[in-house]
Amino acid sequence: MKAVKTAVALAVLLLAAGCKKSEVAKELKPSVTYSQIDMSTAGTVEGTIHYAKKAPPRIVIDMAQDPVCSLSTKPNLTEEYVVNDGKMANVFVYVKDGLGNKIYPAPNTPVVIDQKGCRYIPHVIGVMAGQPVEFRTGDPTMHNINVQPSGAGNPSFDISQAPNSAPVRHTFAHPETMIPVRCNNHPWMQAFINVAANPFYAVSDAQGHFVIHGLPPGTYTLVAQQEKLGPIEQTITVSSQKTTTTDFTFGK
Repeated sequence: MKAVKTAVALAVLLLAAGCKKSEVAKELKPSVTYSQIDMSTAGTVEGTIHYAKKAPPRIVIDMAQDPVCSLSTKPNLTEEYVVNDGKMANVFVYVKDGLGNKIYPAPNTPVVIDQKGCRYIPHVIGVMAGQPVEFRTGDPTMHNINVQPSGAGNPSFDISQAPNSAPVRHTFAHPETMIPVRCNNHPWMQAFINVAANPFYAVSDAQGHFVIHGLPPGTYTLVAQQEKLGPIEQTITVSSQKTTTTDFTFGK
């Protein structure tokens, strides 16, 4: 009986010690103080992405292997180089350095990649680390979402989406650029996800234009990255309530 009482007492002590250790660890966990964008002092950076060479022609993709895909009324063109009058679309532009110890909260609103006409739309997206990406499908055929990060700490995943199925959400915890998204069922389908450490990023539009609002005054490293051509960096200085204009040129 004495041995039983001793064992019970020891278990209680160990449990109490474990609880205290857990409480101490919880207390020692550093809290995060988020910065907020102050639009009364913030500046803007905008510009255009240029392509100096003659752009490779966009090729019509043969989608005959899936009758549903071949019914699309719009031609499905390759998207590696989308250049109009020397201006390049689908380039991810983001602030790499210069924010110091500022940390910004990730939005809860998801960034959407849709599957329409056997294409991923849009072809390139930006999202903050911790912000959900939502994959939707509007096609009456089976699709597949195969995401393969390069090893920055974001795990790969590979899931299927049946016609009219519910959207699928996924969150990336670590910054990483140009994460490829592919469909195993339709190998021509491709998109790229860019996970940013801060909210200051943009994707160039069909005219090669980009704009980033809300930057605190300061000097920054700004990066433009294209899926085939890699990154280009520039140093910029943003002033309060001013717009800084800077262009990037690929293919020099």
